[in-house]
Amino acid sequence: MKILMVNGSPRKGETRAALEEMGKVFDTLGAEWEIVDLGAQPVNDCIACGKCASLKKCVMDGDVVNELIEKAKGADAFVFGTPVYYAHPSARVLAVLDRAFYAGKYAFMFKPAAAITSLRRAGSCASMDVMNKYFTISEMPVVSSSYWNQVFRPSENESDAEGRQTMRNLARNMVWLVSCIEAGREKGIGVPASERGDRTNFNR
Repeated sequence: MKILMVNGSPRKGETRAALEEMGKVFDTLGAEWEIVDLGAQPVNDCIACGKCASLKKCVMDGDVVNELIEKAKGADAFVFGTPVYYAHPSARVLAVLDRAFYAGKYAFMFKPAAAITSLRRAGSCASMDVMNKYFTISEMPVVSSSYWNQVFRPSENESDAEGRQTMRNLARNMVWLVSCIEAGREKGIGVPASERGDRTNFNR
């Protein structure tokens, strides 16, 4: 079992710390895990050129997106973490996910995923809603926890104990769900056959 986690912050701060808290649980449960840090290098936005349809990767090959798609092929589940900026996810993580899911949706489909946020005060619910939409349009089971998947940035003398507990429970739930999917696969239960082709267009 391989869990791929993405730190959507340019820094290795509270968002990464929350992912690492999950990693500790993955270790105890025997799940392999990896964190991909998006870092502070420039990231291109999607230009809707459509070339990924034939290439099966993004035509822009100078940043982390195609690397992420390649890693996603071998992953069984995902955790995408973002800091909350101006009550929304980081522009960096959105640019990466726009391109990764547009060019490499096939690498993510039907695999469990969760979004986590780190924040100072507010904006978590709106940010998680944006992140979860990548999963729900890609037929991915969304993993939940015992509270909203968020951690508050610690003050000088106090950390968010409940937030870290939520991360640990999220990790346990993710391993449980992936294990259930693996057990089903061993019994011959594969992914559903989705219908394709019908498109509703209100602009005629």
